Amino acid sequence: MIFEQLFDTKSSTYTYIIASGKGREALIIDPVIENSDQYIKILKNLDLKLVKVMDTHIHADHISGLNELSKRTKCTKIMGEKSSSEVLDIRVKDNEKIKIENIELISMYTPGHTDCSYSFLMNDRVFTGDALLINGTGRTDFQNGSSLDAYNSLFNKLLKLPEKTLVFPAHDYNGKKYSTIESEKHNNPRLQVNSADEYAEIMNNLDLENPKMMDIAVPANVKGFTLDQIN
Repeated sequence: MIFEQLFDTKSSTYTYIIASGKGREALIIDPVIENSDQYIKILKNLDLKLVKVMDTHIHADHISGLNELSKRTKCTKIMGEKSSSEVLDIRVKDNEKIKIENIELISMYTPGHTDCSYSFLMNDRVFTGDALLINGTGRTDFQNGSSLDAYNSLFNKLLKLPEKTLVFPAHDYNGKKYSTIESEKHNNPRLQVNSADEYAEIMNNLDLENPKMMDIAVPANVKGFTLDQIN
């Protein structure tokens, strides 16, 4: 299997390129628009055909490469059914299968960070977007976020996965590439709570500044901007 984890230093975003082997179909999760040339180069070097591109949610800290990659490769644009994106080809429901050659992902509706947040389970790993981060969790104070929904997504969905499941988030700010469900259960400070109300108390008092790109990124991602629209 080909599994490329790429890091955008500006937004601390992880992007994932997945394929079953060289010369096969590929899928990209959470692309950053400024890195589109890099993704295309990797695809070309590995003789991959990009057939599907997905975002875990409407991002507020960068403009997605979803529509740019589709424009350049004719790939299918996918997000969860709750997404406000106006350019999607497929909207997946909870527990729906997403397939490319010899690769299968299962969608998990994990709202809380936003109301359109989805995670994607692939065998021994899960792509959690901003729902579950490494030693953290996604903020819940904008884009119809909800601390109580986040608690439910974390404790009744993601943390119920097998403990050895690898966690690959959409962001990390401390140089860590992945974790496990077991590690997050025991070491993530936000998850050492005894109730939804206790979790909500933590999240509702974070007092964070809005992402610098938020006022630009959110509408751009809803409209599906391409490079010629941001340059």
